[in-house]
Amino acid sequence: MTEFMTQQVLAGKSGVVFGVANKRSIAWAIAKAWAAAGARLIFNYQGERLRENLEELVGEFGEKTPFFPCDVSSDGEIKTFFEKVRSETDQVDLMLHSLAFAPKEALEGDFLSTTREAFRVAHDISAYSLVALAREITPIMTNGGSILAMTYYGSEKVVPHYNVMGVAKASLEASTRYLAYDLGPKKIRVNCISAGPVQTLAARGISGFTQMLKHYQERAPLNRSCDAAELGATGVFLASDGAAAITGQVIYVDGGYQIMGM
Repeated sequence: MTEFMTQQVLAGKSGVVFGVANKRSIAWAIAKAWAAAGARLIFNYQGERLRENLEELVGEFGEKTPFFPCDVSSDGEIKTFFEKVRSETDQVDLMLHSLAFAPKEALEGDFLSTTREAFRVAHDISAYSLVALAREITPIMTNGGSILAMTYYGSEKVVPHYNVMGVAKASLEASTRYLAYDLGPKKIRVNCISAGPVQTLAARGISGFTQMLKHYQERAPLNRSCDAAELGATGVFLASDGAAAITGQVIYVDGGYQIMGM
């Protein structure tokens, strides 16, 4: 735990977290860091299996932590979710979007083979959902706030087999910039963390992931990628008043890999 995160820099703030699947999720690492920094959190889940996982995890906080179902591909479910959020709190200060999905076959072959449906689904879940969630949360970010989304370097450079997810992440990053412009007058900041490869359930679905980790160890200036705790610390910073003038940005937490040309 860093000294910064033990200073309760998020004390008195409320946050909504989308995308916790299990204890290895990046969303969970950031949620734990936010909670340790003093934030009160509300979670989403999709499906009964993930509900059980989440219920066990939030038990670590030692208090009743609200979590509600929300399939982000449904505007109706998003609206119902935020009605339940409003029953818990009048104001929200933070939101984490750690959501991405593409059909497995779209992450195995070549990009040329991407089907129309795989393209649509990847963009709907991985990019448009940020817009839909931001639209619903904005009215209860009455004192400004921080919206944070997770992205990856495959949005700007070709990563073999990342395919349509890279294109969807590029869309997510562009959406972040446009949302930052729209929401700036409301003192709502919107940023992305671009994480290096981390061992998560989602990462295991990417063909060649082990080789990707090895490549970072060989090429990144710090000779490694990053770990979940470091992503949590960055999430706390971007959610805090210390980042009050930062919006529309992609912050790279990847051992410096993004700066390398060769």
